[in-house]
This record gives sequence, structure tokens and C-alpha cells, in this order.
Amino acid sequence: MDTTRFPGPSVKATLARLGLSPRKALGQHFLVSQGAVATILRAADIGPEDTVLEVGPGLGVMTSELVQRAKRVIAVELDQELAVALERELGAAKLKMVCADARQVDITELTGGEPYKLVANLPYYAASPILRRFLESAHPPTRAVVMVQREVARNMVAQPGDMSLMSVGIQLYGKPRIVKNVPPTSFYPPPKVTSAIVQIDVYPKPALVLDDIAAFFKVVRAGFCAPRKQLRNTLAQGLVIRVEEALALLEKASIDPARRPATLSLEEWGYVYRTVKANGVNVSTSPRQD
Repeated sequence: MDTTRFPGPSVKATLARLGLSPRKALGQHFLVSQGAVATILRAADIGPEDTVLEVGPGLGVMTSELVQRAKRVIAVELDQELAVALERELGAAKLKMVCADARQVDITELTGGEPYKLVANLPYYAASPILRRFLESAHPPTRAVVMVQREVARNMVAQPGDMSLMSVGIQLYGKPRIVKNVPPTSFYPPPKVTSAIVQIDVYPKPALVLDDIAAFFKVVRAGFCAPRKQLRNTLAQGLVIRVEEALALLEKASIDPARRPATLSLEEWGYVYRTVKANGVNVSTSPRQD
């Protein structure tokens, strides 16, 4: 366990000098572990030709390392005071600070349409929507290395038997793996939970060929509406159809109706979606709400 802190002034002293303090409302836990930063940098494999988009730069311990390695760094920070202070502190020509909500940014505009890698220390409350924003965009990263809550990381990499809506959502777009667990002492202030670094190698195109990705997720979300129930019941409940109809659809998809949603693979969810769509069930799209 490497909890080595960065040398120099204490985090408290740095915050005091900048006139700042961690904001609970924004879920701010600043990464201060040199070992964790080194692990993220190795996983991201940043080279001199890379453009890096960093979400949640915090006090800039990661940002300063990225600036030394990458061709260009775009740092997105929601806290305006922190963004201004960080830009003033680092002042690097290769660094562009953007004060914005990462759940709403125009990724193509930020990157100029260039290939990029995503590096992020994600606030726990916004990890899923931020990842969706980037992975589902018309201009996704080639690789993402993110710090998330350990339980979220486990959901991301889960295999059939333990799958969830998040597992399907991440694995449709890339191959995730947990690189390392990170203890609370690696942050200031320390959170109450253990975190994990996750590397996602993003596919050039989604793992399934789908005519309507939003409709696909409507079917998957329907299937997971009551995860402990049998699939015939959850699908009927989620799609607002009779159990007999759900039973017939699953049999046509060659899926045992008695299975639980967590046991289905990504490919099997593809079978279910195509069967549902082919048999005229209403899966008109609406924004995902996971």
C-alpha cells in the first residue's frame, strides 16, 4: 500500500494559501498520493503525442505530471475558484483549463476532434453520468483511466452472474479492468470508502451492432428493474407487457425465462433486444436514467 504524499507544502497549507477549502457539495476529495498518481500515469500510458482530457484536476498533482508528458492537457473543473487558482498556479502553455460540468461539455469542441485519452478522479455522485457522457459521445476517448469508488469499479468489470446495468453500459463501449485499489488515506480529506483505479480500453465501435442504442438500454433497464426476480417477470414489469408475452419473447431469444438479469452476458442482452424489437414491443427511446 503506497500512501506516499507529494513533497512540499501540506495540502492544508496549499489550500490556505489559495484561499480555498474542500467543498462537500461537490464531493471534493483531493488526490495526494504519489503512488496512486504514478499508477494512473502508467495505466494511461501518456506519450508526447497524446492529448489528455482530465476531469477533476483538484489541486493539480496529476495535472502537473500530465503537462510534463503530453502534447496537450485539457482540464475540466466544476469549481470555478479552484479552476482559476489551478490555472494561475500551473500556468503551462500546454494546459487549457475549462470551468464546466463534465456531464454537459461538448467533447468534440474541447478536443478539436483529435484523438484523446481521458484521465479522471471522479466524484462518487457523478461517476456514472460522466463516464456515459464520454463513452456514448460521438468522440469517445481511446483509453480512459478513472478513479471511482471500489464498489462502482467492481460493477464496471463484473462478469455474467454479477452483471448490472452499469456493467452492460461500460462493457458495450470498452474493456475495463481494475488496476489498483486506493485507500482513503490517499486523499484529502479522506473519504469514508476505498477507491479504485479502473482502466478502460475503448473499442473503435460498440461491441454490439445495434440500430438504436437508446432503445437497447431501455430494454436492459427494463430487465434490471427488479434484479432479484426472474427475467420473465422483470422484463414484463419493465416493458409493461404481460408475463406470457415476456416468456414468449425470451424463448424466441433462446434465453431461459427463469434466469436472473445478472446472469446474462452482453451478447445475450443483444439477443433479447433484437427479439423484443422484432416482435413489435414499444421501446421508443427516452433518456437513460441509470
